Amino acid sequence: MSISDNIRLFPKHSLVGEIDIAPDKSISHRAVMCGALANGKTVIKNFLLGQDCLSTIDCFRKLGVKIEIENSTVTVFGSGFNLKKPKEVLNVSNSGTTLRLLTGILSGCGFESEIDGDESIRKRPMSRVTEPLSLMGAKFEFINQNFCPVKIFGNTLTGINYNLTVPSAQVKSAIIFAGLRASSKTVLAELQSTRDHTERMLKAFGAGLKISGKNIEITPVKDLKATSLIVPGDISSAAFLIAAALITENSKIKIKNVGVNPTRSLIIDVFKKMGGDIVLENYKDGLEPVCDIIVKSSKLKGITINREIPLIIDEIPIIASIASQCEGTTVIENLQELKFKESNRLDTIFNELKTCGVDITKTASGLIIKGKNKIKGSNFKSYNDHRIAMMCAILSLVAYNESSIENYRCVDISFPGFFEILQKIGIYK
Repeated sequence: MSISDNIRLFPKHSLVGEIDIAPDKSISHRAVMCGALANGKTVIKNFLLGQDCLSTIDCFRKLGVKIEIENSTVTVFGSGFNLKKPKEVLNVSNSGTTLRLLTGILSGCGFESEIDGDESIRKRPMSRVTEPLSLMGAKFEFINQNFCPVKIFGNTLTGINYNLTVPSAQVKSAIIFAGLRASSKTVLAELQSTRDHTERMLKAFGAGLKISGKNIEITPVKDLKATSLIVPGDISSAAFLIAAALITENSKIKIKNVGVNPTRSLIIDVFKKMGGDIVLENYKDGLEPVCDIIVKSSKLKGITINREIPLIIDEIPIIASIASQCEGTTVIENLQELKFKESNRLDTIFNELKTCGVDITKTASGLIIKGKNKIKGSNFKSYNDHRIAMMCAILSLVAYNESSIENYRCVDISFPGFFEILQKIGIYK
């Protein structure tokens, strides 16, 4: 592996072996947040020590919360809702989850704070979060319209009835966290289901949540109770290795202890619909359901994806890449939300697949990918987007010559050790 900002990648004949996948990023974020707001000591095992989750820890330390890290165990010493006014700007770096959920938490605190981030964060719209929070009584000040940096003036909040028109777990979670501090109940109605890690975790911490179908009722609480938990493997990270095994010949891998929350595991159904040979075993239920995933190389076919998008939004890059190896055409629609990720993923997916010879068309809100493409090795760009970098790495496995990826280290945002795993289980051509 190169020590520069570029990495050289070579085609591989097959992938074989057992894999311990990176811990779940979404759950790691929320575990720190809930632990910080709880009374007592919360112990989080198998925490993702990626850049985004470390940004969450850094922000809560600046808010007066004591947090210790030992290997992959994080201990949070919460003091309830008694966060302290930060002495400096809360820098979320590249983490949209930290930005939006923290905005909801700080809206009900009795002090002024400011959140900022990197260049990517400054391009991500905040109005989808600040508008419902403003209806609750929160106050905000922007230098650049509705983009970071943002000043938050903590205020007494009032519960609201709100229809979530944007299918976003981050928006939903921000309102839920704010609702915990409101003076009355908050009722949310989701038009489309999104991942429910916040709801599951807050229930484990003793929050007053009532869920009925797509409606969520949040009753204000005086405090949360500390607990201990183990973070499962991240299915969004596992998706890249599942795809790699599906499209490389003579492959068979087992990915152990993967979280298969029903609001996240739709990607498995999508891969199976494409013809993927995937078996789930050793299922265990708990705060989050977990199992092992066994994958074999498969003959894949193109499909149409539309209504499922909110539940597989993070997996679109890898779906697009394996679509290039399917028999037939894959159509992916309703991808507007991709424009507001770490990069404009609608553009970056199109650009990098086009670069390596894929027959791909970009529409106003989607992608059309014709399959059975010969992949040529390319000098891929990551756009400092971890999922784009991993997408390009998987494409390089089936290229007919060498590839490289600029700024490959951005994968550490969600999947430290990704390239080492590919090296360990891959058999070169």
